[in-house]
Amino acid sequence: MREADAKRSYWDRMATRRTFTHPLRAELIRNRVPAAGRILDYGCGYGRTCAQLVEAGYPDVVGVDTSAAMIRQGLHLHPHLKLRHIAPDAIPFAGNTFAACLLFAVLTCIPENSNQQRLATELHRVLQPNGILYLSDYPLQSNARNRKRYDRFKDEFGTFGVFRLPDGGVFRHHAMAWIYALMSDFSILREETFEVTTMNGNPAKIFQIIAKKTSGDAEA
Repeated sequence: MREADAKRSYWDRMATRRTFTHPLRAELIRNRVPAAGRILDYGCGYGRTCAQLVEAGYPDVVGVDTSAAMIRQGLHLHPHLKLRHIAPDAIPFAGNTFAACLLFAVLTCIPENSNQQRLATELHRVLQPNGILYLSDYPLQSNARNRKRYDRFKDEFGTFGVFRLPDGGVFRHHAMAWIYALMSDFSILREETFEVTTMNGNPAKIFQIIAKKTSGDAEA
């Protein structure tokens, strides 16, 4: 099975088995994104954050995910939402389309540098000039459980912080220097770190970044 197919198969299996926990803090975008602004939630899963954005007063929210089962579950739970299944290679919208993009616990599901860079470029492309990126993900954790699995898998995957779960899922926790490099075409406006419970019920630190598109405005 190809790598991309294996990833989609994994998340298809998880569509009704996992609850996502990264908190959407609407106040972080309310003063930066007008209510009429169009918002993209990339890697929307079953539509949790899309529904919260609509409830927060943003009616034009589009959620996309590479897992067809996640989208089906999302439309089952939230039939009023605009959710769309997409291929993993590109975002199927013209440049300068969205006032804001959300990327919640998505980079952790993309272990490869090249694929993360490709996604960052695509998000930059579809954002409008001065558009907002709201990023929520996992830094490297300091506890013994995580450090042990980082060490165990570093040679197999070639990146410290990438690991495989017993259920077959491959995930990545990030050195913040890499995140800042990934965000080189954005201006970071706000950054915070706090604790959450992961989808598997374990405590973990996450970071949340609000950034603005600042250069290389794409053509449609």
